This record gives sequence, structure tokens and C-alpha cells, in this order.
Amino acid sequence: MNLDLTGKTALVCGSTQGIGLASAIELALMGANVTLVARNEAKLRDAVEDLDTSMGQLHRYVVADFSDHENVKTAIENYLRLCPEVHILVNNTGGPAGGPIIEADTDQFVNAFQMHLINNHFLVQAVVPFMKQEGFGRIVNIISVSVKQPSVGLGVSNTIRGAVASWSKTLSLELGHYGITANNVLPGYTETARLEAVIEMRSKSSGKSTEQVAEEMQAAIPIRRFIQAKEVAAAVAFLSSPAAGGINGINVPVDGGRTESL
Repeated sequence: MNLDLTGKTALVCGSTQGIGLASAIELALMGANVTLVARNEAKLRDAVEDLDTSMGQLHRYVVADFSDHENVKTAIENYLRLCPEVHILVNNTGGPAGGPIIEADTDQFVNAFQMHLINNHFLVQAVVPFMKQEGFGRIVNIISVSVKQPSVGLGVSNTIRGAVASWSKTLSLELGHYGITANNVLPGYTETARLEAVIEMRSKSSGKSTEQVAEEMQAAIPIRRFIQAKEVAAAVAFLSSPAAGGINGINVPVDGGRTESL
């Protein structure tokens, strides 16, 4: 099985913590040069130090704030002028704030659409020309199992994640014959800062302790535990590899079996 990414360059968004950082670490271990993208430069510098360089990889970072589309656009355009080679794009952005969908302000949908789908779309448009030239490209979007089964209390997120999934499927139809694949990884309850926030939100709304909420959430997972960020990253890394060239346009849940659909 060819999992070797030597000579390939990956652009990984939201990569100073959680699933994004874990994905960057896995891709570097497979030999890729990794460019981290996030808004906090101090954290980016620290994260770069965590990446493997045993195969002579050169790792970089780009400072970009995904809440500001123009900032992302300028930062990525400047980076690509100097380093146009991107074989792998991992789209990953923190989810919108929780809450019932009926209470959501319309601006929340607009902002989430901009932060997720519009930024993803710009990044794809920016890197696909090089991927076409190389005859190799991997677009991996880290979304959520809410694509298959909406999550209670995450109304705006459910809506936007679904839009990104449909967008990605369309890309897979249009780009496959260039050797470029587009797939989605759908994390379930994963031990990240996002999960902590969800547990806290559910604790406040239910009057239960955070420990009780966490226990109930784990009880709904067939493997009876939360997912580790590195387990989601393993799926991201495989879909980014040469071995996954025939896998295109799919959703891959990494949720311990919690999603009640095929």
C-alpha cells in the first residue's frame, strides 16, 4: 500500500490544535512538507516544531484569520506566489456557536457560510491549477457527522456542514478525471476544545453536571468512549495518500459507530 507522501506538500487549515494539528502531524510522518494555516502566529510557530522532519521535509506556516475572508484571500495569495506547490488541501475550521436553530440570527448563517464554504471554495480555486498540472490532488474536508445525523443544539453548524458536504461532492464529480479527489471526514464526539464547549452547553441547558453529560454522550457510542483527534487524523492522512486514489466523493464518519445510518 502506497502511503508515501515524500515530495508532496500539504496545506492544512486550523492546524494549531485538535484535529487540524493531529492531521498535520500524521501527514508529516508520511513524508509530506506541511504548511500550517491558522490565526495565531505564536501557536503556529510552536506547532511547526511538532512536525516530523526525519525525511528532510520543509514545514512552513501562514497566518490567516478564517473569520475574515479578505484576510484569508490575501494571506494565501501571498503564500502561493512564493510556494505554488500544493498537492493536498485539508479544509478545517472551527464550528459555529451552538444553540437551537429556531433562535439563530440570520447573520449567524451568513457568517458561518463565509467562514466555511466560501473560504473552502477560494482555497480550492487557488490550489487546483497546480494539482491539475501534477495530475495529483487531494481535497479533504473535515466536517461533522451532522452531515448524516443532525446534532441536537447545533442548528447553524448542521446547516453549514451539509452545504459543505454537497459542495465537496460536486467538486468530486468535476475534478476526478484530473487525478484530484474530494472527500469528507466526519468526526463524531472527538476530544477537542469543541467537544468541551458542547458538553458545557448541554450541561447548562439540562441542569446536569458536565460529568453526567459526558457519560451519557459516551453511552451513545458503541465503542463507549470519545474519539481521539489522532484517530480522525488517520482517516485524513489515508485519504491524502496515493493509495486512496480510487476513493472520491464520499463521507467517512470517524465516530465509533454512533451515527445510526449507513
